[in-house]
Amino acid sequence: MTAAGVDVGAVLAAMADPTRRQLLDVLVEAGRASATTLAGRLPVSRQAVVKHLRVLEDAGLVTGVRAGREVLYSAHTEPLDASARWLADRAAAWDRRLAALKRAAEQGG
Repeated sequence: MTAAGVDVGAVLAAMADPTRRQLLDVLVEAGRASATTLAGRLPVSRQAVVKHLRVLEDAGLVTGVRAGREVLYSAHTEPLDASARWLADRAAAWDRRLAALKRAAEQGG
């Protein structure tokens, strides 16, 4: 599943976990933050935050840039937007199919 070059499956899989959703929310609010800073704002360890950040990074939702001895992470919402558009397109297609089925059932009955 791709939409505008975004792996929608990876985005949806990354966002399926509530801790990753919370982590992304905190990162959007913070702008840029290290894993240590993020761990201080979440009920999980720094190691868990790093693992979650890797999944988010693989989905294109965050990027990390080395700043001295630490890595600062930033959120990218474009993959979420592309995934939302993909989902909306699928929903619209299903709505059209269901409307056609309803019309066919009403005409045949």
